[in-house]
Amino acid sequence: MLGTELRRKLAWLIGIRAALSTVLLGGATIAQIRSPGSFPVDPFFFLIAVSYALAVAYATTLPYVDRHRWLIDVQLAGDALIVSAFIYFTGGIESVFSSLYVLPILAGSTVQFRRGGLLVAAFGAVMYAGLVLAQYLTAGGLLNDPWLGLAAGGLPPPAVAQYRVYLNLFGFFAVALLSGSLAEGVRSAGARLEQASTTIADLQALNQHVIDSMPSGLATTGPDQRILTFNRAAEAITGIPLDLVVGRPVAEVFQLPSVLVDSLDRGLAPDGVRRAEFRFQTADGRGEVDMGLSVTHLQTPGGPLGVLVTFQDVTEINKLERDARMQQRLAAVGEMAAGIAHEIRNPLASMSGSIQILRQELPLTSEQEQLMDIVLRESERLNNTIRSFLAYARPQRFAIARFDVRRALNDTALLLRNSSELGDRHTVEVDVPGEELWFEADEGQIRQILWNLATNGLRAMPAGGRLLLKASVDPSSDGVVIGVRDEGIGIPADEIDGLFQPFHGTFAKGSGLGLAIVHRIVTDYYGDIKVSSRQGAGTTVSVRLSSRAPVTT
Repeated sequence: MLGTELRRKLAWLIGIRAALSTVLLGGATIAQIRSPGSFPVDPFFFLIAVSYALAVAYATTLPYVDRHRWLIDVQLAGDALIVSAFIYFTGGIESVFSSLYVLPILAGSTVQFRRGGLLVAAFGAVMYAGLVLAQYLTAGGLLNDPWLGLAAGGLPPPAVAQYRVYLNLFGFFAVALLSGSLAEGVRSAGARLEQASTTIADLQALNQHVIDSMPSGLATTGPDQRILTFNRAAEAITGIPLDLVVGRPVAEVFQLPSVLVDSLDRGLAPDGVRRAEFRFQTADGRGEVDMGLSVTHLQTPGGPLGVLVTFQDVTEINKLERDARMQQRLAAVGEMAAGIAHEIRNPLASMSGSIQILRQELPLTSEQEQLMDIVLRESERLNNTIRSFLAYARPQRFAIARFDVRRALNDTALLLRNSSELGDRHTVEVDVPGEELWFEADEGQIRQILWNLATNGLRAMPAGGRLLLKASVDPSSDGVVIGVRDEGIGIPADEIDGLFQPFHGTFAKGSGLGLAIVHRIVTDYYGDIKVSSRQGAGTTVSVRLSSRAPVTT
């Protein structure tokens, strides 16, 4: 950076030399035309030509000045020599060009600061004083210089010459000190400015890093409620890139509810914060998410300036809350299970046994026998419901063993193909890896998960269709993922959250506890269930079970 700045200054200096040489050449030419003989043309033009040649030579040394700083001193000394030569050929003490020494002094101060200015001033002072001394020695006959001898007859008295020399030398060093001090001050101010700029840039970068590292979305607007800033989390949550959101109305970008839009239009309270939660349609194809959003004033030293919007995707949080509430309800149901077992199942068994004895011992008409068959059949159905309910609510005893999940899927598919649930237009397919898929769990419970999900899938396809049982390795936990996909009627989006609640069944057959039992088993294995469905296109249920997950015993 410093080398680049130095070369830039030297390039400017070379350009100024060329410009001055051009001005002097033009002035000398005009003077020669108007007053022939006013300038000794040959040496004057020769010096201008030398100045051009030196400018070209200096330009070729620019790439090397970083490593060889003495090249800069050579350039400045050359400038002082050229000025001395101009003075030598234009009258010495009487020359009008003695003030040109100021130019290389200023150049030295610009490039080399105070040191450069003082060095050029000292060199110029020696050259000028030596030139005047040689001129007066020539006038006294002590030296023989044809060129200086031409002006010897018109020299001022020695006292006047001495005064002029001292005055010029004083001017040289005064200009060197003043310009050097100014250059040092500019350099110091530049260094402080650069340091301040670096500090500001670092703070801005840190501020941006902090904002971009926030897990919550952050956006700011101006007084016109158009977005000014949008952090990285905001882009990820909304699916809208920064360049497509800046300048757009905040209500349009966030799809704000009308109540919140009206509140913004009326203006928030001086220290008010508005919060809202609503469904948001993402722009990257992820579908709808639950958006939790807060809007408050963007406070500045001059007062509020626009609004500050912070927001989060609370879909998973809401799902966890719903799961927690369901677990609470299920826990309450579980506490009632033991009482139900004693209060209903035992009397039910007694009633069923009594009916069977009466049927055998009493003479019955055909209608009475039919009524007794109905009582026995309904008693058995109620008993099965209670048995399923107890299987869901009662803590299970696990027989953990290592088994091949593929076997469980193939066996379940075989049972389904030979069950009464399978219609003529149903097909059951299995998609499993070619190698063993080992997992440690209670194999009976895994089979129960598969059976309950698969029978639900068949019932969702009354007109027939393809049922797919699938298993694969879960790369995130080295566990397994079990999937069941049907081509049935689908599930409305607003019913998916309550799908695993007890007695939520929608089919004519079943007790409404099949999916609740699945959820209970998966929860005991600390797994999770994901359901995706589209009405008229079918449903996919994915069960993820972590490898060697702890289980409730």
